[in-house]
Amino acid sequence: MSNILLLEQSEHGIATVTLNRPEVMNALNSALREALVQLLQQLAKDSRVRVLVLRGANQTFCAGLDLKELSTHGLPLSGLHNDPVAALAAMPWPTIAAVQGVAVTGGLELALACDMVLASSSARFADTHVRMGVLPGWGLSQKLSRLVGQARAMELSMSGNFMGAAQAERWGLINRCVPNDTLDEQTFALAKDIATAPPEMAQAYKRLIGDGYKLPMGEALVLEQQRSQAWARQLSAASLSDSSSAVRLRARQQD
Repeated sequence: MSNILLLEQSEHGIATVTLNRPEVMNALNSALREALVQLLQQLAKDSRVRVLVLRGANQTFCAGLDLKELSTHGLPLSGLHNDPVAALAAMPWPTIAAVQGVAVTGGLELALACDMVLASSSARFADTHVRMGVLPGWGLSQKLSRLVGQARAMELSMSGNFMGAAQAERWGLINRCVPNDTLDEQTFALAKDIATAPPEMAQAYKRLIGDGYKLPMGEALVLEQQRSQAWARQLSAASLSDSSSAVRLRARQQD
């Protein structure tokens, strides 16, 4: 594997992917985008994986597309071979972005393509598409307003201003803002919690949430009922009893 990407796989089923171009704040040049897509596609087929963590090297997440490359070669057209957001969306496993430093424009889109986002208290977020003279192509124009509301999305995108992690948490842009020195600890604690869930259930529930989110509420409720009934038909009383015992035991351990 190219050294612009690092992969660690733990015994718990956690695959940690690290963007490794620290000299340019992990900016996404064509080589990194294509390598990331290939790695995500590989991990999507890896039965050992239970959860994916995406992070950046050297205390920063991602500064977006590589501006030096853009100034030389222009804006690349996105396709399945170089669209990491699409590759993340296709991941069957739950995904977590661990954000330090900056997540700017394409870097922000990459973070928001993950199912969950944890950020250190010094992290900063920005959408500079307007100031760059580029329209987003990885879903940010639609995803941002659904996360934080249309007015707040307009403020963030039209101004191009940076937002701190605490405000991002208040707005609902991220799951958690955590102290800088606990980001790894809290990220991997969450990843381990997810990794211990039954993998077939985690995948099925992730698909249900994602597929339903694309639909109007009424249609999404019908979808949930259909899948719930289909799933229930394959369950046995014995399996439900075992699951119930395991849930009660875990609840006592978390008291």
